Amino acid sequence: MLAGVTASEPSTSASSVEAAAPSGNPVRTAAFFDLDKTVIAKSSTLAFSKPFFNQGLINRRTVLKSAYAQFLFLMSGADHDQIDRMRNYITKMCAGWDVEQVKSIVGETLHDIVDPLVFAEAAELIADHKLCGRDVVIVSASGEEIVAPIARALGATHAMATRMVVEDGRYTGDIAFYCVGENKVAAIRALAAREGYALQHCYAYSDSISDIPMLDAVGHPTVVNPDRALRKEAVARGWEIRSFSRPVPLRDRIPAPSGAAVATTAAVGISALAAGALTYTLLRRFAF
Repeated sequence: MLAGVTASEPSTSASSVEAAAPSGNPVRTAAFFDLDKTVIAKSSTLAFSKPFFNQGLINRRTVLKSAYAQFLFLMSGADHDQIDRMRNYITKMCAGWDVEQVKSIVGETLHDIVDPLVFAEAAELIADHKLCGRDVVIVSASGEEIVAPIARALGATHAMATRMVVEDGRYTGDIAFYCVGENKVAAIRALAAREGYALQHCYAYSDSISDIPMLDAVGHPTVVNPDRALRKEAVARGWEIRSFSRPVPLRDRIPAPSGAAVATTAAVGISALAAGALTYTLLRRFAF
């Protein structure tokens, strides 16, 4: 596989040629992508609120709460406190759910839900890294039942995500592995050891201040759509800053499930107007 530039050589493109290992062989490298607001324009978990409601997993009040949580997620930075609140909210919401039912819902609705949300810039960057011979790894705090299918649809090599405790086929509401902060780094290092990645030549992309450890663990960190705290940190450290804003249809990348409805074509933005419109629409649709 191809690798990236040497540690002393700056890189601003995923197409850089990388150094060879002492053996003369190219070093193995990977590009690690956060998911929510980096690759897709929403919280991947909350994006499935409507199909979860349709299948009876959540009620109308929970849909409204999810819309509000999504609005806050879009409008503010995902600091540690917000991540903890989101974790507590989602684990409480999922307690008692049948795991196979969740997988089935995600599989049947993935095309419709994800299709309008993937940033074109992220899709192009993922393709660029793959053309350079790098593995692509999606690393997300969302649940593995949601992250893994999205990662496959994007053509990623690996997915690392939060794992819930399951007993008798149902979520208990407890977390077995929370894929955030230092836990992300531990998972990345374990994967790097297993796959032989040279982290000093690897790439990482994230929007959140909570991912400073992940960005700091690789040789080529890039912040994407950063929150205020991360932007300040990136400027201080001299990290590259990118803006992703163009969702792109991925019908050619995501196999349409049997009996799936025609995918929606409305692009979901991250502006206050778009988030407000989403909340307003759900409030009217599910008013009670």
